Amino acid sequence: MTPFAIAGVQMYVNALQPNVEGMMQRLDVLMMRFPWTQMVLFSELAPFGPLEKFKLPPENDVIDRFCEAARRHKIWLIPGSMFLTNPEDGKVYNTSLVINPDGDVIRRYAKMFPFLPYEAGVAAGTDFCVFDVPDVGRFGLSICYDMWFPETTRQLTSQGVEVLLHPVLTGTTDRDAELAIARATAAQFQCYVIDVNGLGAGGVGKSLVVDPTSLVLHQSAGQEDMFPIEVDLSMVRRQRETGMKGLGQVLKSFRDRPTDFSVYDRTSGTDAFLNTLGPLQVPQQGSRAGLHVDVPASAEAEVFDREPKLGFGVSPAMGKTPGN
Repeated sequence: MTPFAIAGVQMYVNALQPNVEGMMQRLDVLMMRFPWTQMVLFSELAPFGPLEKFKLPPENDVIDRFCEAARRHKIWLIPGSMFLTNPEDGKVYNTSLVINPDGDVIRRYAKMFPFLPYEAGVAAGTDFCVFDVPDVGRFGLSICYDMWFPETTRQLTSQGVEVLLHPVLTGTTDRDAELAIARATAAQFQCYVIDVNGLGAGGVGKSLVVDPTSLVLHQSAGQEDMFPIEVDLSMVRRQRETGMKGLGQVLKSFRDRPTDFSVYDRTSGTDAFLNTLGPLQVPQQGSRAGLHVDVPASAEAEVFDREPKLGFGVSPAMGKTPGN
């Protein structure tokens, strides 16, 4: 067994004022309550919330504070993510840091799939994040919407990643879909998934930890939560060798696949259908995009008028009583 204790922190996130002090306080409480914790993960954009106007340069005092906290508590720390400006291209990236127990930033990861079209103005990263915890195992990092694209996890697990760290900021009605994706990801790629959401401006909560069999080890509700979970990476290695519950050996099957996928060749034409879907933009009121039959409203009204009326003065088309 290769035990390793990872704690997620689901906390209330303000949009108009920094949350760094709150993160520090919760980190201190976590380590007092659960001193056996070895790694701590906060939610996406936890330090300053979801507004791009709070962007910072790539080196700043807040990062220094997080490094000092990791060193003081002797933990691996992923303090969610922040909007950082790249001095080379001037673009803003949603960036996570991986800080080791010595207080050193060993990796920076820029979110590959900003939640477009809603996160317009945030640039997409192109580099994957893989790092090793000595004598424990290999970890990978992705952020929120990245997981909706299984190619990101495929790239990480093909490099041996055994634990996927996944800070998210989801305050919308698709959170339940994300939970299903997290479980499916764990099973498809035979890895742990540590998925940490925020509260308030940071999300609707429902953080969860999933093991490589898709079993949910913990799921938060809609209140603040800190949840240390001891993962067993020997279970990952065993499952990848013998299959989930002795059944599907999906990584080896992918390795031994008899075909490559032409959809990944942008010149193949296989993805021509995607070009028919219209521009990537925010839907507007009354949008009829995607409807192949565009019936004018006046024609609809004419059809309603021709339909027979039911008893008691109710129109089957309108569902109303005339005169009301």
